Amino acid sequence: MKLKHTSIAIAAFSLAINGLVQAQKVDFVDNKKDKKVEVNIDGKPFTSYFYPGEDVLKKAVLYPVMTAKGTLVTRGWPLDPRPGERVDHPHHVGIWLNYEDVNGNDYWNNSNAVDHAKRAYGTIRHTGITSLKGGKDKGELSVTADWIDKDGKLTLKEKTTYVFSGKGNNRTIDRLTTLTAVNGDVAMPDIKDGMFAIRVARELELPSTKPEIFTDASGIATKVPTMNNEGITGNYRNSNGVTGEDVWAKRATWCNLTGKIKDENISIAIVDHPKNVGYPAYFHARGYGLFAVNPLGQKPFSNGKEVLDYKLKKGESTTFRYRLVVASEHLSDDSLNAIAADFAKVK
Repeated sequence: MKLKHTSIAIAAFSLAINGLVQAQKVDFVDNKKDKKVEVNIDGKPFTSYFYPGEDVLKKAVLYPVMTAKGTLVTRGWPLDPRPGERVDHPHHVGIWLNYEDVNGNDYWNNSNAVDHAKRAYGTIRHTGITSLKGGKDKGELSVTADWIDKDGKLTLKEKTTYVFSGKGNNRTIDRLTTLTAVNGDVAMPDIKDGMFAIRVARELELPSTKPEIFTDASGIATKVPTMNNEGITGNYRNSNGVTGEDVWAKRATWCNLTGKIKDENISIAIVDHPKNVGYPAYFHARGYGLFAVNPLGQKPFSNGKEVLDYKLKKGESTTFRYRLVVASEHLSDDSLNAIAADFAKVK
């Protein structure tokens, strides 16, 4: 019993010390020529809000993403390929938010690699930067976008605010996205591929023991082969203590991906928010490097035991709130519980 109390005391002391670490300055570079807003924390590159246009990507993304030590944690392919990477799922780029079925249009799988004659694909069109505010302890970037269906009809208006911050060797992104139905009702039925996601570097994948074939809703199969596992160090753990690939299709308030790139211990954690629909959400986290949380895909994740069948009536809005932490350490459960409690205070 004494040992248990000592462990709790040490964890509490560690969290208190971490809370005393000074927040770092965040500044932005509005690079209109390259269609991106560069995000710097403590004078070092962290990520960029990248909106290259539909001929390159079918949505804006945060790309690339680096640790405080400058290590890339996002996959480079297809924009900037690196040796040894997987070349599956070309729509998995950086950090993004979209969904596989919005009024029958697939926003998730859309890319220049798909046959647009075979399925209805939607596009998220960046429409503007409304606010850009750096600061000594955080930076806020607000943007707008239109969710356009296959016929060019506007379905959803998006307003997103990114809040970037850093303390010590930790970096945090809060994404607050409000979607409004503007041209009639919008149906977002339960489906697997969604919603807030990151595609990670090869080293942070889980070691692959067998080849896989993943099939989307329209029956299109993607083969994911077994690869050389040398230097592949990733492992998942969620807020309920579930580990490895078993975190897939499990509800949790947070999920943490830990691994190592060269000599740097790294955590990438996604935290859900109590005000989100479907909280605590199901995690769509795969061993091959896709790390996502999907609050709307309840039917496939529960094997039909739950059905959400989410809808917005014309004029209605909903807000999705997510926190993503990139740390140059392996974050403990206690640290992540504290991070989740702090995020829950965000409106």
